[in-house]
Amino acid sequence: MKKKKTKNLKTELQFPKQLAREDLFSCPIWHGDEPGFVNELNNASDKYIEESKKNLKKSIDKRNKKFGNKGDMGSVFHSTSLIGDPKFKKLQDYIGGTAHNLLIEMGFDLTNYTVFITEMWVQEFAKKGGGHHTLHTHWNGHISGFYFLKASELTSKPIFQDPRSGHLMNGLPLKKEGEITYGSPEVHYQVEPGSMMFFPSYLPHLFSVDLGYEPFRFIHWNIQAIPNVQLLR
Repeated sequence: MKKKKTKNLKTELQFPKQLAREDLFSCPIWHGDEPGFVNELNNASDKYIEESKKNLKKSIDKRNKKFGNKGDMGSVFHSTSLIGDPKFKKLQDYIGGTAHNLLIEMGFDLTNYTVFITEMWVQEFAKKGGGHHTLHTHWNGHISGFYFLKASELTSKPIFQDPRSGHLMNGLPLKKEGEITYGSPEVHYQVEPGSMMFFPSYLPHLFSVDLGYEPFRFIHWNIQAIPNVQLLR
């Protein structure tokens, strides 16, 4: 009796010729130039910076007496709140309206919310250099931002870090250092007077160490969308 021949059926895997890519869970940073406020707000900021320098003088002098005179090296002169100062009202109106539009652009429904600037201050880094900010986020807010009054290619730079902790934890070597790709763990921006930036308050950011070659001053703000029902209480 002859054996029946059986056919070997080969299963061929069918791979898609082209994979579709969707860029999801992205984090926006908006930036542009608005030099029209610079001169006016530099003048308005002077008194706040001078007041901060006066308040820190005692501790700076104490440090220099104890460890050796380094001038104001490493200091960051931080103002009191600028909210309510009429000289900054134009800027406040500008960034408040812009932040409202950006939150809508991100896909949020603000029908039952009102956008408020909750914090706004001006800072200047030490003339002797060393001023900086370590990595941080801003709690209880939705949009934060910067407006640069004094800056150049020789001053400190804002640096933003990938907010996805899992990405940072599992990062691989980059093919080209300095090239912005999906694998980049952080990005920095070159700024000048009039540079303006907006970003989600959860985005980790820092300022690189300033070397004191040229003045560095900027306004910083935090914005929150507050439910209207809370405003009625």
